[in-house]
Amino acid sequence: MRWIIFILIYIAIDVYAFQALRTVTKNQWFYGLYVFISVLLLGMFIYQIEYGSSTRTMTPVRMYTFGFFLAIFGPKLLLVIFMFGEDVIRFLVGAFSKLGGNEQGFYMPSRRKFVSTIALGLAAIPFTSLLYGMYRGKYNYKVLKYALEFDDLPDAFDGYTITQISDVHSGSFDNRDKISYGIDLINEQGSDIIVFTGDLVNNVAEEMTPWKDLFSKLGASDGVYSVLGNHDYGDYVSWETPEAKAKNLQDLKELQRDMGWNLLLNEHRTLERKGESIKLIGVENWGAGGFKKAGDLNKACEGVMKGDFKVLLSHDPSHWKEQVKKDDRHFHLTLSGHTHGMQFGIEIPGWIKWSPVKYRYENWAGIYEELGRFINVNRGFGFIGYPGRVGIWPEISVITLKKRRDTA
Repeated sequence: MRWIIFILIYIAIDVYAFQALRTVTKNQWFYGLYVFISVLLLGMFIYQIEYGSSTRTMTPVRMYTFGFFLAIFGPKLLLVIFMFGEDVIRFLVGAFSKLGGNEQGFYMPSRRKFVSTIALGLAAIPFTSLLYGMYRGKYNYKVLKYALEFDDLPDAFDGYTITQISDVHSGSFDNRDKISYGIDLINEQGSDIIVFTGDLVNNVAEEMTPWKDLFSKLGASDGVYSVLGNHDYGDYVSWETPEAKAKNLQDLKELQRDMGWNLLLNEHRTLERKGESIKLIGVENWGAGGFKKAGDLNKACEGVMKGDFKVLLSHDPSHWKEQVKKDDRHFHLTLSGHTHGMQFGIEIPGWIKWSPVKYRYENWAGIYEELGRFINVNRGFGFIGYPGRVGIWPEISVITLKKRRDTA
């Protein structure tokens, strides 16, 4: 029944949007192509949702089906808004003509070609943007650099650099050369430490196997550290047995260790320099709402003193909002990911920063400061769901810790 309703709505929108095309061209081949693509897209979309795989599993085929559906059907919705607006005006003109005593009675003007042309032009913007996002945007890596000042940063760590990546989602990758370029770009930053803040895979550990050799190349003087994200636990897969699910998680943990990464599972490490130290704390995933809450901040901080300078790795920024930023142990800097910036939005530094994900997450991209604590929400290295990025590009964060000096 749900599909019947969906198909009826889809057809209604499709037919209505077709009116714009019919106004600007009489070419029957265009008409046939329009119908063919619409039917094919609908069939592929229903098949992938209903039969493609487990309803929560994101495979490349499913993602690209969703991506093309979004790129083609989304602009049609924009067309419908314009065409409906024009129809309202046409109806009002017809109604006034009747009330004005027009001898022909109710007369509704024909649809205007220039309005349809403008509507099609505007609809082309999201259409081309979404296609570009799938073709080029998903690997359009950006290095974003931040310098954060702290009063109590140990002197020996003044100028200490952290490169953060997050949300690799290796099961979505389809271009080895681009991934290799991204890995080289990370290493080129020459940071003191590299951290990864969760979601190495979409669904299962074996997704990472083809990319293991590339990510093993990541290196920094103080090492590479990581934590788990919600996708790393295999919760979005239908497992035959609990043992199979547990083995998948163990395989993912061992894979990270094989790559030379230091996986922090509700634990911490002490980073030392010239007799001084800071604490690097890593918790398992903790997310508000229905997301997994395996993170244990108290356990991770066993042996950590209140006066220690602390850098926390926690995948989901809602953890910072709900628990971390008001904790009296004072976590100086939290590094998160998870949101991807929704992989879609508009960012013009100093002017606008917007994505629909802001209505779900208060802290969704970049640096935020509250109560003297900082969080960086990395926009993600990979992608999932929509197999591309538009306006919110894949990110490599480079954060420099600075000692605040009294300039008085």
